[in-house]
Amino acid sequence: MKAILAFLALLLFAAPAMGEDAAPEIHVVILHHPGPAWDKTRGFREQAGVEGHIAHYRALLEKGDLAMGGPFLDDTGGMMVSKAGADLATLTAYANDDPAVKSGLLIVEVHPWMVAMHAD
Repeated sequence: MKAILAFLALLLFAAPAMGEDAAPEIHVVILHHPGPAWDKTRGFREQAGVEGHIAHYRALLEKGDLAMGGPFLDDTGGMMVSKAGADLATLTAYANDDPAVKSGLLIVEVHPWMVAMHAD
C-alpha cells in the first residue's frame, strides 16, 4: 500500500495538471494482496494456483477491458488497472471470481480511480 501511495504522490508532483475543461478519465484499480493460502517461502510465480489468476486477467486483457497489470516486485501482491470507463460493479464481480481469490491465495480490493493528471 505504501508503494501505491508513493506512486500516486509522484504523479501528483511530477505530472502536469489536467486542463480544467478536460473530462477526467475514470478507471477501476484492482489490488491484490497475499491471502491466507499464500506460501511466504515462495515467490509470486511459484505460488500454487497463480497460473489460474494470470489466465483470469489475461482473458480480461484480451477482451479489451484491462489497460495494464502485474505483480509488485517485492512479492506483496499486485495491481490491475482497467481501461477508462470500465464498469465498477462488473469488474468487482470479475475480481471476486478470480480463482486465486476464491482459493484464498489472494485477497482483493477494488476501487474506482480518477486520473486527475498525467504526462502527455
